[in-house]
Amino acid sequence: MSQVPAPLADEVELMLRNAQLRDELEPYLDESVDLVSIRHMTLAEENEFLESILAWERAPSLPICKWFEPELVLPRPESLSDDQVHSILWRTIHLLYSQKIALDFTDHLSDRQLYCLLMRDILPVYQKKISGPRHFLHWHCLDDNDMDCWLTFYASDEERELWAEESENELPPKKTLPFPRQMPRRPHGNMGQ
Repeated sequence: MSQVPAPLADEVELMLRNAQLRDELEPYLDESVDLVSIRHMTLAEENEFLESILAWERAPSLPICKWFEPELVLPRPESLSDDQVHSILWRTIHLLYSQKIALDFTDHLSDRQLYCLLMRDILPVYQKKISGPRHFLHWHCLDDNDMDCWLTFYASDEERELWAEESENELPPKKTLPFPRQMPRRPHGNMGQ
């Protein structure tokens, strides 16, 4: 009996895994799986895509505070000094990052404002908890409706010009971010404060 060459054996394994993933996804099938164009993906890439869909479908939806053991509960901000807020804030930022939650657009918020946002708007929100090295939840700490803040602090010159042309509105003046932070970034970004 001759042995199957390694590349062919790998291809067979990928095909078997693909069939298994498609069987497991059957109860969840919708148009998103149909959008996978195998002409533009290798079989390994398609399997990775299908695994991510399956992980999403099977992931529990929990309040972010319950992703931690024990549950992550922050003290009320009005009972804390500015130094305590700063210390607890950074400890919380790193705890969130340990669960693959990255905070974006934070530099327009003071430590106390960001702390309150975490406590009020992030920790109690239900999100799917997906494991895996590539699965990060990015939380934008900027209100989607606050175009002035985005244009003032975060938009590039090109984005500002495009917005001005499309909206025919006057641009707010561009300003330097008042609270620059070095936030943890994936993968294993700078963890400094």
